[in-house]
Amino acid sequence: MSAPSSLSPSAQGEVPPPEPDSLTVDGGARPAGPTPSQSRFQVDLVAEAAGAASGNDETPGSDSKATPNTDETAEHVTVGGEEAKGRFRVVNFADPSAASSPDAAPADAFQNGDTVMSEGSLHSSTGQQHYCYDTHTNTYYLRTFGHNTIDAVPNIDFYRQTAAPLGEKLIRPTLSELHDEVDKEPFEDGFANGDDLTPAEEAAAKEAAESKGVVKFGWVKGVLVRCMLNIWGVMLFIRMTWIVGQAGVVCSCVIVAMATVVTSITGCSTSAIATNGFVRGGGAYYLISRSLGPEFGGSIGLIFAFANAVAVAMYVVGFAETVVELLEAAGATMFDQVNDIRIVGTITVIILLGISVAGMEWEAKAQIFLLIILISAIFNYFIGTFISIESKEKHGFFGYDAGILLENLAPDFRGETFFSVFAIFFPAATGILAGANISGDLADPQMAIPKGTLLAILITGVVYLGVAISAGACIVRDATGVAINHTVTGELKCAGATCKYGYDFSSCKPANGSLVSSCEYGLHNDFQVMSVVSGFGPLITAGIFSATLSSALASLVSAPKVFQALCKDNIYPGIAGFAKGYGKNNEPLRGYLLTFGIALAFILIAELNVIAPIISNFFLASYALINFSVFHASLANSPGWRPSFKYYNMWVSLAGAVLCCVVMFVINWWAALFTNVIVLSLYIYVSYKKPDVNWGSSTQALTYQQALTHSLQLCGVADHVKTFRPQCLVMTGAPSSRPALLNLVHAFTKNVGLMVCGHVRISSRRPNFKELNSDMLRYQRWLLNHKSKAFYTPVVAEDLRQGTQYLLQASGLGRLRPNTLVLGFKNNWKTADMKETETYINLIHDAFDFQYGAVILRLREGLDISHIQGQDDTSAMKDVVVSIDMSKDSDGDSSKLSSKATSIQNSPAVQKDDDDDGKAPTQPLLRKDKTSPAAPLNVDEQKLLEASRQFQKEQGKGTVDVWWLFDDGGLTLLIPYLLTNKKKWKDCKIRVFIGGKINRIDHDRRSMATLLSKFRIDFSDITVLGDINTKPKAESVTDFAQMIEPYRLHEDDMDQEVADQLKADEPWRITDNELELYKAKSNRQIRLNELLKENSSSATLIVMSMPLARKGAVSSALYMAWLDTLSKDLPPLLLVRGNHQSVLTFYS
Repeated sequence: MSAPSSLSPSAQGEVPPPEPDSLTVDGGARPAGPTPSQSRFQVDLVAEAAGAASGNDETPGSDSKATPNTDETAEHVTVGGEEAKGRFRVVNFADPSAASSPDAAPADAFQNGDTVMSEGSLHSSTGQQHYCYDTHTNTYYLRTFGHNTIDAVPNIDFYRQTAAPLGEKLIRPTLSELHDEVDKEPFEDGFANGDDLTPAEEAAAKEAAESKGVVKFGWVKGVLVRCMLNIWGVMLFIRMTWIVGQAGVVCSCVIVAMATVVTSITGCSTSAIATNGFVRGGGAYYLISRSLGPEFGGSIGLIFAFANAVAVAMYVVGFAETVVELLEAAGATMFDQVNDIRIVGTITVIILLGISVAGMEWEAKAQIFLLIILISAIFNYFIGTFISIESKEKHGFFGYDAGILLENLAPDFRGETFFSVFAIFFPAATGILAGANISGDLADPQMAIPKGTLLAILITGVVYLGVAISAGACIVRDATGVAINHTVTGELKCAGATCKYGYDFSSCKPANGSLVSSCEYGLHNDFQVMSVVSGFGPLITAGIFSATLSSALASLVSAPKVFQALCKDNIYPGIAGFAKGYGKNNEPLRGYLLTFGIALAFILIAELNVIAPIISNFFLASYALINFSVFHASLANSPGWRPSFKYYNMWVSLAGAVLCCVVMFVINWWAALFTNVIVLSLYIYVSYKKPDVNWGSSTQALTYQQALTHSLQLCGVADHVKTFRPQCLVMTGAPSSRPALLNLVHAFTKNVGLMVCGHVRISSRRPNFKELNSDMLRYQRWLLNHKSKAFYTPVVAEDLRQGTQYLLQASGLGRLRPNTLVLGFKNNWKTADMKETETYINLIHDAFDFQYGAVILRLREGLDISHIQGQDDTSAMKDVVVSIDMSKDSDGDSSKLSSKATSIQNSPAVQKDDDDDGKAPTQPLLRKDKTSPAAPLNVDEQKLLEASRQFQKEQGKGTVDVWWLFDDGGLTLLIPYLLTNKKKWKDCKIRVFIGGKINRIDHDRRSMATLLSKFRIDFSDITVLGDINTKPKAESVTDFAQMIEPYRLHEDDMDQEVADQLKADEPWRITDNELELYKAKSNRQIRLNELLKENSSSATLIVMSMPLARKGAVSSALYMAWLDTLSKDLPPLLLVRGNHQSVLTFYS
């Protein structure tokens, strides 16, 4: 990118004169892009001496030394088009004198500016090209506050999502780029805090960004018009007067007010959600799913789209019925009434489909035309109420009269109740989301949805009230339709407001318990009475046509739009094909055809009278969840809940949600139950499927708040033995490297206690915390994908013991802290460096120092499988390679990352594929790939793999042998009890082995049986071992002596001073005095192993009290030899030692 050859005077005036050591853009040719090892920031270091010389010495010699050649400088500045797009760049330091040369003139405008645009980023979001920018109003800054810094001032483009339709996303300088050393390779950043889009949202945003000439609507045409047309349905013309006749003026106004309250609360809730961030297409589905999550959104989205599709059929049938009535009146019927309705309905829905497919612009024009007709019909009615014509009196219309109003104030229910009349009216108010449903086609949804929706509710509510009052003030309930009734004389007893007009309609009232009037006119009897009242009757018919067609058209557009958004999110399988959009407006043509098919099917075959209440309930369920969304978001108190619409209240929204649910049952109780069953079924399905989306829903926010609140509440309660739970810090390293250890601990902690997978990353270099955080997210995802209820916690330390101490002290939160350290047995201790064994034993000592219990798992085959090709399953982890463990059975080490280039130790350390430069050496592990088969395994590796999976399957009928030799508080007994309560272990029986004396075996057995019964722990057998202290076999003693021989000090055979020095240098060595002092204890471990082989060689699992070694008295080698001798050549064995605090109690 070269600088412009000329600048406007105003632009030049904005750029200050160059300063020493300024950052200068080179105008020469550049390579196509940076090499992989190059930073996005190329900075030449200038020596202090050179800088001082350039600042203080003006001699030509000093200038030439301080100023690099411009061609050489150009080679250093490498800014690629695509890689550099939207990024800031630091360019080379240069002497200011270079800028004064004629060759450097084109770059004058960039003097002292350390942020330079790439060619791909020269254009702003408006499409205009700029070379000089004002600091506060533009995306790229030549100077920030007039200083050389890559730090950027706040800008809206930094907060956009990728490929956002409103402008290009820019990436601010990362913390690493601002903070790390100049020679350090910056890390490539992704999007944090859930800012990145799902693939569906990415595709939708990209389509929106690339489309040109998209038709967008303002708040009037896009929301107000649609909402008014939907709310002013056919109910206004053919049912409102009947409602007044049944409920009276007062109750009719109450009914309208109740419906308006519900819709107003929902409108405010909709406005709050719509103004809490940018709204995409999808209407009610988008609002609910992004607020409450995919479970509620997915269930409501499907039934809401279906409800709109069936609503098309209902409105079209209403239109067709009116047309067929007119045809019958004119004697122009085609077949019978039912088939005529089908024919007219089919033709109508085909025409509506054509209008919709033609595009939103044509559809909007049709809506405007229909609105004009509808408003004309409404004005036509109100004008007619002031025109009293004698010929209309026989039909019950007398003009405004106080007597008629008083007569019609009270209700006169005939076969109806207040709530049944309310149920008939309320569907008229269910059109308030017509504007929100096309949110993707609105120019500014955040402004249009609140403004248009609430104003439409207000206007339509006033009109409904006006119709109710005017109809009650000028139309009587019953009329004969007879032109000349009879003259009222004084002898006749005429009762009613029409007597003064010479009419007595008392004969029309139902008699003898009948609910049907004998007359055909009046509020009660004539659904078309508004045509009688109006100034021009046919215009009311046109209004009915307009109301039905506009509602059908709005539903025909809404259903595909909502369904398209649902399909893009891939919530349900098999519907992704309907997500595709066509044309500049991304029209869902496939969705239009599907909606057309559903509507046509119901027009032809459905019983719409049965379907209608279900559809109303579907709409009400959507309203209820929108209201609940606002309450839920407010209750969660998330900092991200900041709607710009302030006229809402969480408790009012909750009341609105409850009201919607109540109205559902008022309208039709079985339809309400059916709706709830459908929503619940879909919710369960989506919850089970667990779609991989992160929308920052209020459910997440409330979960966090509740977890925080409950964690704090737990801190205020002291520990109690009845509430003790094993909370384990499991030193797994990478969770995938020791599956047997992970699975066994998970078996007794799942849904019972806390499990933390500790991973010590050993590094003597400066820790790579960014990579550590990345690994934490990836391995936590691995645990979730493998349904392991555990937390992954990595730390960086200089050695394993230090890292474990960090974990022992800092893991957990409040009362949710580990109380038990779980280790894998160090199988390779005899061949490994004894310093590692010293560290391993010190981990156990540290656990006891921190008042932790300790558990060690030993398998004959070992635990660590990370060295086996293809076994580190990272299917949920992108761009991961795993270091190969050259030392197969170092199960004791959590993780080691060697600093030597020739050695790679133990458990896996995760690195990025493209992050090799300057990193510790790793050997890439072959991934699981269908196209490249894994290398064949040898016999030992095959056995290790089988052993690593043994705790994942059902254990069958076996035994868990508990060797409870020492009372540690009960942890040795509690763990097997928890295990056998799990499904995979439920067929295993507990056998208890205890130590005792030969002469009181029965007594000891009864005592233990009594204790276990008090603990309410089932057992199958109790064995008392009276021969624990019997001398072990000679060959076993010989094997033990041979085992410890390499680790003995033999101080009696050397000088005292040499012996002391050797012991100081190698503290793990076993002294002769120590060996003699603990001879009995050593023999006990040998003897116990013999007894274990005799009694428990066929057990599924052995749980045994771990022998203790006094810190500072027993060397690490001797303690390790005890553990090894005790547990060798046995089934899976758990060595357990609690912290000697009671974890079992028999008190209530």
